[in-house]
Amino acid sequence: MKVTVLQENLARGLGIVSRAVSPRSTLPVLANILIATDEGRLRLSATNLELGITCWIGAKIHEEGSTTVPARTFSDLVSTLYDTQVEMDLNLRTQTLNLRCGASNTDLKCIDAQEFPPMPVADFSQALEINVADFKEMVQQVVFAASTDDARPILTGVLVNVQDDQITLAAADGFRLSVRKGSLSTPAAHPLKAVIPARALAELARIASDGERTVRMILPKERGQVIFRLDDVELVSQLIEGSFPDYEQIIPRRCETRSVLSTASFLKACKQAEIFAREGSHIARLNINPGGELQSGVVEISGQSEETGFNQNMVDAAIEGPPLLIAFNVRFLREVLDVIHTPNVALETTADTLPGTIRPVGGSDGQAEFLHVIMPMHLAS
Repeated sequence: MKVTVLQENLARGLGIVSRAVSPRSTLPVLANILIATDEGRLRLSATNLELGITCWIGAKIHEEGSTTVPARTFSDLVSTLYDTQVEMDLNLRTQTLNLRCGASNTDLKCIDAQEFPPMPVADFSQALEINVADFKEMVQQVVFAASTDDARPILTGVLVNVQDDQITLAAADGFRLSVRKGSLSTPAAHPLKAVIPARALAELARIASDGERTVRMILPKERGQVIFRLDDVELVSQLIEGSFPDYEQIIPRRCETRSVLSTASFLKACKQAEIFAREGSHIARLNINPGGELQSGVVEISGQSEETGFNQNMVDAAIEGPPLLIAFNVRFLREVLDVIHTPNVALETTADTLPGTIRPVGGSDGQAEFLHVIMPMHLAS
């Protein structure tokens, strides 16, 4: 293999695939990145056997070939090279890759490409298509609610449900639930339902650039995998086996009190309360006061710590219904408000022992397809 590639392109490609490298594996080749010539371009691939990412970058191919390079060493080296052409020449017999860039000359010990796990070859002719910007927003509005506890693996994933031209993403960790609906570019030939690891979707959202128009998705039959394709990137992930809980059961059907607040003001109040609440159990108290004829409604948001002190914010709100004192995990509140982009947000509550619902108010139609359910915390008497 003998190729010439721009340092900028090589560094960008390595930044995309390196997140799939397995840092602690019994297979040494999984700590490497596959570099291979592929139809006039350079293909970079990395996998930990659960998540795999492939990226194609422009290059001048002098001789075809492939090898695998130690991911960390190679990435660190490329990041320090000058922003100019990098010449790479593989000695097949010794599996040594020579890199030349400016005054830099490096010999890198590699592992034969034949030891690298094969990446799936996908047929995207029947793929589902969705707008990249919409899908990124959908993913960002649900992945944070997925569990990070492997005790219940199914909750570490995101349920993806496709019916006709509608796609729904849902994630829950036992304390909160995020649901976001969206539209496909073209209707699906048949219904689909799968649980995709939240980490895989988060990686997809990270690497998808706003300049790309659509992301394509396929679930090859009986392979237990999902494959996504962007313009120059392909991501494959193992699916999570099992049955996702029936989340519709926990979405409140009614509310007694509905409070509409400024999203920015609510978020700022939660961030301040969290500074104090994080010392304890992340408890924030919300005192919802509808006001009266001469006084507008207000939500008092407070956080307290025996060690550091007390913080309270008063946020003006349009409130319908009776007053209520309720407590929530303030980190959960902050995380959901961080992914809502409408000017206002509605907090729907019924009692201090029942879950609350947060919905965007105003803005684009897509925001109306999002809801978040959050369990209350116990209020000390």
